[in-house]
Amino acid sequence: MKKLLAAFLAASAIALGGTGMADARELRIAPAAPPPHPANGVMYTNFAKYLPEESDGRLTATMLGPEVVNLGQMKDALQSQIAEVGNLLPLYFPADLPMMSVTGQLSLTGTNSQAMGAALTEFVVNCTPCQEEMKSLNFVFLGSGASDVYEFLTTKPIHNAEDLKGLRLRSGGAPWARFAEHFGATPVQMSVFDQFEAMNSGTIDGTMASIADMLSFRLVEVAKYVTYAPLGLYFSTSNFTVSKATWDELSTEDRAAMVRAANRANADFTNRWGSTMPGEAEAASREAGVEFIEADPEFVEEIEQFIQDDIETAGTYSQEQFGIEDAPDQIQQFLALVEKWTAIAEEENDDPVAMSKRVYDEVWSKVDYATYGQ
Repeated sequence: MKKLLAAFLAASAIALGGTGMADARELRIAPAAPPPHPANGVMYTNFAKYLPEESDGRLTATMLGPEVVNLGQMKDALQSQIAEVGNLLPLYFPADLPMMSVTGQLSLTGTNSQAMGAALTEFVVNCTPCQEEMKSLNFVFLGSGASDVYEFLTTKPIHNAEDLKGLRLRSGGAPWARFAEHFGATPVQMSVFDQFEAMNSGTIDGTMASIADMLSFRLVEVAKYVTYAPLGLYFSTSNFTVSKATWDELSTEDRAAMVRAANRANADFTNRWGSTMPGEAEAASREAGVEFIEADPEFVEEIEQFIQDDIETAGTYSQEQFGIEDAPDQIQQFLALVEKWTAIAEEENDDPVAMSKRVYDEVWSKVDYATYGQ
C-alpha cells in the first residue's frame, strides 16, 4: 500500500522549490485549485519558493494538483497525510469547525481584502476554541487570506432586487445563501469546480463570486453579465493547514521557518486575488463581450442594510446551528480586529510586503513555536 501511495503521489505531483540537498524535508502541499487560481499560481507557488529561503534549504515542497486533492477532499487528505499542508476552507466543514465558521458568517461585511485576511489570522491564532477545533482534527493553522469583493456573474442581467427573484445562484456559504433567499433568489450549494458546467447547461443562472473566477474557472466563456454590487468577500480560509503529524516532526526552528514562508505567501495571495487579478479578469471579460452593470443605487442601499442586519443574524445562526452561545461576543471581538486591520491596511496602502511584516510583528512574532499547535 505504501508503495502504491508513493507511486501515486510521484505521478500526480509537480516538484517545486528543490535545493538538491539530500537531507531537505520535502513537504506535500495542496492548493486545491487549478494553476490560474491565485491559491495555486501565487499562494502555493510562492510558499514553495519561500520555504527553502526561510529554512536555509531544510524545507522544500512538492505540489499536488486539484486532480489529486480538491477542496471537498482536503480534510481527509490532510488526516491521511496524502497532503501535509493544504488549503482548507472552514465553510466547507462547518460541523467540524463551528467556531472558525462563526467568522465566516460575516463574509458579507468584508470590504478590504488585506484587512480581512489579517484580522482572521490574528483572531484564530488567539482564539482558544478555534485552536481546539483544529487540534481535534490534528491540524495546525498558519494564516488566512481573502478575495476581492464578490459580484454577480450571471447569464441574465441583474440591475435591482426585482431582477434577483427566481434566479438560481451558486452560493459559497451560508451568508450568501441567506442573502439570496432574502431577495427571492434560490441559493445552490455546489463546488466551485462545478459552476462552469452548471452555468453552461442552465442548471444555475449564475454565481456570487470573485470576478477573478472569470479567469480561474473559465466563467468568461459562459457568463454574459457582471453586476457590481457589494457582496462581501471570501476570507473564511485556513490557507496553510498543516497535518499535526508533520508539524510534530519539525524542529521549533523549522516550524518558525514554515510560518514565515506561509505569512509571506498569504499576503501575496491576497494581493493577487484581491487587487491585481480583478482588473485582468474585467479586461478579459470585456474583450469577450461580457456586459458590465452597476447595480441600481437603491438596490445597493438594500444590500448594505441587509448586511448590517445580518451581523445579528450571524450570531443567532451560530448559536442555533453550532451551539456556540457566546457567538455574538466572538463576532464583536472579530469586528474590532477588522477595524484595527482596516486602519493598518489603509496606512500601508495594502502593500503585500508591508502587510506581511505587520502581521508577523503583530501576530506571529508573539507565538511560541515549541507549544503552538500542541
